[in-house]
Amino acid sequence: MNKIQLYSLATPNGQKVSIALEEMGLAYEPHTINILEGDQFTDEFKKINPNSKIPAIVDPEGPNGEHAVFESGAILYYLAKKSGKFLSKDPVLESETLQWLFFQVGGVGPMFGQLGHFFKYANDKCDHPYPVNRYLTETKRLLEVLEVRLEKREYLVGEEYSIADMAIVPWVSCLDKFYDAAEALELSSFQQVNAWVTRVMDRDATQRGMKVCPFNN
Repeated sequence: MNKIQLYSLATPNGQKVSIALEEMGLAYEPHTINILEGDQFTDEFKKINPNSKIPAIVDPEGPNGEHAVFESGAILYYLAKKSGKFLSKDPVLESETLQWLFFQVGGVGPMFGQLGHFFKYANDKCDHPYPVNRYLTETKRLLEVLEVRLEKREYLVGEEYSIADMAIVPWVSCLDKFYDAAEALELSSFQQVNAWVTRVMDRDATQRGMKVCPFNN
């Protein structure tokens, strides 16, 4: 069987696709794209993703032969349809799953990412408090949306783990592990979110997916 080629790095966006591949049991071969060294700007990689971002995949057994997919949300949807897993066939639950997937793509990813940039990585380059305060406030708001959603729920949609959970959990995890922002965000106060993260991270396949294409490669 020809393997899916994964081009990624263990950032939250990269992790959600490797989690999906591990959880779905799809055969794949990982290739580390070191964005700190500019690997994403090579001509070879831009043929796969013209936007020069990770992750991206090439499926040698796509709908009409070899098929490249970029944008992490689109990749999750593609893999769910290919595998028949982690996306409900019930039209209502499928719609809900896609709503929470797009919630991550349009809200959680950009806002959490900007928080990480200004709070940790660029905190010595901007002496004005506005950007940190702005993204701390918005990140807390998004966490509260998740907190309410997860009341009396094991997962974000229905009663089963889905691509929506896969998309969001690496971003919540990174707030502490990558950004050192747990105290500033009062992360411990989001009890439902923390319980959900623990529940998801107890899955062996998800743990494996979090470690694919590490930074120290």
